[in-house]
Amino acid sequence: MQIINIKDWGLGIHTDGSPLVISGPCSAETEQQVHQTYSALAKYPVHILRAGIWKPRTRPNSFEGVGSTGLQWIKQAGKMAGLPVCVEVANAQHVEEALQAGIDILWIGARTTVNPFAVQEIANALVGIDIPVMIKNPINPDLELWIGAIERLYQAGIRKLAAIHRGFSIFPKDEYRNSPQWNIPIELRRRIRGLEIIADPSHICGNRHMLKNVAQTALDLNFDGIMLESHCNPDEAWSDAKQQVTPAQLGNILAQLIKRQKTTNDPIFKRDLKRLREEIDAVDYQFLDLLRKRMEFVREIGDYKKENNVAILQIERWEEIYRTRMVKAPKMRVDIEFVEGLLQAIHKESIRQQTEILNKKIPIHQK
Repeated sequence: MQIINIKDWGLGIHTDGSPLVISGPCSAETEQQVHQTYSALAKYPVHILRAGIWKPRTRPNSFEGVGSTGLQWIKQAGKMAGLPVCVEVANAQHVEEALQAGIDILWIGARTTVNPFAVQEIANALVGIDIPVMIKNPINPDLELWIGAIERLYQAGIRKLAAIHRGFSIFPKDEYRNSPQWNIPIELRRRIRGLEIIADPSHICGNRHMLKNVAQTALDLNFDGIMLESHCNPDEAWSDAKQQVTPAQLGNILAQLIKRQKTTNDPIFKRDLKRLREEIDAVDYQFLDLLRKRMEFVREIGDYKKENNVAILQIERWEEIYRTRMVKAPKMRVDIEFVEGLLQAIHKESIRQQTEILNKKIPIHQK
């Protein structure tokens, strides 16, 4: 994909090497609230202003946004602050109204990304339109849906594209409102080279006290920017009050964030890094060879089970493997959750291979 980077969107966005920052209230509530919040945010290193006016809420009778009335509030307040503005769109009518109001950037929310029909409707409405579009990940941890939404916009001719990582809904819930599962946006970056990704700590956290740590994690993982919700009076916000901060609190968070270098020209660092990476490569190949040997034993056991008409899953044996390896892991200074996930993956593959063996039909001439 030939994607145009944010600095080249033609909106005067200059970060001077610092992370891109998008901020503004979860929802535009009143004209005064939007102006007050935007004017305060303009004092800090914020590059794009946001606000939702159409809010897809989980339950009816919740505040679902002020609607198209808020578009002019956002546009005028952004103009006064001297910054471009963005809003969320969920259908073709939203797109048309946002374009008529002169909104600078559109974003597609998680509840829309999950629906290819809705994304295609938006893409069709944008054919021939030169406007930047940011695509949030779908609610569920499905990378293909996220990529599919990006591809639909790209096929409609949109080249000014960026992704927003806002975490994924999982069950049971963990400490986050939406689990970050950083491996998914990292894989998105590998699959679509050149696509810039912005982290949304507000929706990942669901609360204020975790925002700085999650924002720092995103920067440590080389994300291109962050989207943090800010409200002039967050405790009185009409939606998502707990995850919003005042503009001053936002400024404090931004001041504490550490921007990591992508690399360094220090020859000693490069030499030592090269040596350590070569060591990792060697260990990885040894590890793959050990996995190959393990699966050979798994298949041999599968043959014995088939010959003796024995079921694949032997729960006592699986419990023994799980228990003994989990006891061993911390003694070897290996993270126990990592080992648990690795064991689950190996066991799943072992079950798959033995299932193939037991279900494989023997040719008639071999009977």
